[in-house]
Amino acid sequence: MLGFLLQIQTGAIQDTVQDSIDRVSQVVTQAAPVVTEQSMSLLDLLIKGGVVMIPILLLSLLAFYFFFERLIAIRKAAKKNTSFMNNISNMILNMKIEEAKILCSATNTPVSRMISKGIERFGKPINEIEKSVESVGKFEISKLEKNMKILGIVAGIAPMLGFIGTIIGVIKIFYNISLADNISIGLIAGGLYEKMITSASGLIIGVIAYAGYHYLNILLDKVIFNMEDSAIEFMDLLQKKG
Repeated sequence: MLGFLLQIQTGAIQDTVQDSIDRVSQVVTQAAPVVTEQSMSLLDLLIKGGVVMIPILLLSLLAFYFFFERLIAIRKAAKKNTSFMNNISNMILNMKIEEAKILCSATNTPVSRMISKGIERFGKPINEIEKSVESVGKFEISKLEKNMKILGIVAGIAPMLGFIGTIIGVIKIFYNISLADNISIGLIAGGLYEKMITSASGLIIGVIAYAGYHYLNILLDKVIFNMEDSAIEFMDLLQKKG
């Protein structure tokens, strides 16, 4: 009899506990906010970055423009025309100086302009010809390096602008906290992630500009090597002729 009563009491307690759990779950479910997934486009992210995104975007346009502009010019100069130097050698050995000048004018490359200056000095001392060729070579290299420094400037300025945007955002967050007189996770996190957009954008543009700058330098080194090789070949040719 006692065991039967204990079973009844135990069953009643379990039912009471289960009812309490169901009620609590129902209350929590009703009170919990419904979380909806929100998508955000790239344009929305850029807008949320604030005013600092304007100079960052301008820097990105400058970086892409000058990178591709210099890339086309350097690749064009990097094309090595082996037949050009062979024809120049044959013309000089056969004393066809005027034909060599015409060929240089028609070719229109940094190497041809450098060789053309040396041909114009034909008949003068070797040292004078060599200096003329070197001066033209340096001038051609400086022309190819034109505007490349802008990429280096963008690589340095863009990340700093991004950090400035983040600092401005943090200042605004603390200012809003002082006005609201409370600390809200939503107030801090929402404002902070928006301002971190400027840091991310600045770093991305800076990395792209930095990589582009050094890539162009690698291509330019190949052009310089080609010019030096052609100049040495030309000077050797003059010494043999002399």
